[in-house]
Amino acid sequence: MSSGKLARFDVAALCSLVTTRLEALADADNAAPMAAYMKTTMPFYGVTKPRRLPVIREMHRLFVPGDREDYERAVTALWSLPHREDKYMALAFASRHKAFIVPASLPLYERMIREGAWWDLVDEIAVQLVGRALDAFPQESWPTIDRFSRDRDLWIRRTAIICQLRRKERTDVERLFRYCLACAHEKDFFIRKAIGWALRDHSRCDPQAIRAFLNTQGAKLSPLSQREAGRLLP
Repeated sequence: MSSGKLARFDVAALCSLVTTRLEALADADNAAPMAAYMKTTMPFYGVTKPRRLPVIREMHRLFVPGDREDYERAVTALWSLPHREDKYMALAFASRHKAFIVPASLPLYERMIREGAWWDLVDEIAVQLVGRALDAFPQESWPTIDRFSRDRDLWIRRTAIICQLRRKERTDVERLFRYCLACAHEKDFFIRKAIGWALRDHSRCDPQAIRAFLNTQGAKLSPLSQREAGRLLP
């Protein structure tokens, strides 16, 4: 592998770099506990985040997509590799190139959410990818997010609830409350936690709005959602 930036964007070379570097760093003693923590049968190399960072920096230095087609091909190729850390590399690559985090990329992110189907993957996609596309292009993105809020897949619904995290005063509060109430009856932990998390996050910016919502609608939420939502309120 050349030490300089490649002259032509090469997805196969990108995957080869990531695979070679992660295989060299593989730690069997870490792999099984990491998989157990994530409750997955997907194989791990056993490479922790701090040890992945130099590989991520090298990947970013050597592989810069020239257009959204390059971007989508690269993310898809990394995501399709078999190890969990490969998925993390795909997310690192996807979030690095902000110029391509646009509404046209939402179908790619949706596919990754459905296939990832666990919090370590979905939450990164929801906040760093879907949320950024929404923040930059709200009018074009909201129809997709509205559809997400009604989807049968709980991870897609969770994405709709948490994708506005960190938007502060840019939060569409009416939608946030609507999405939370639409899922308030659900018993799944990850939905209940998402509701509380999203409401708590917005309470940093507008505690009065969250207090009013809890006073009028809190009885419809699960105890977990209520506790999480009110955690930062006096």
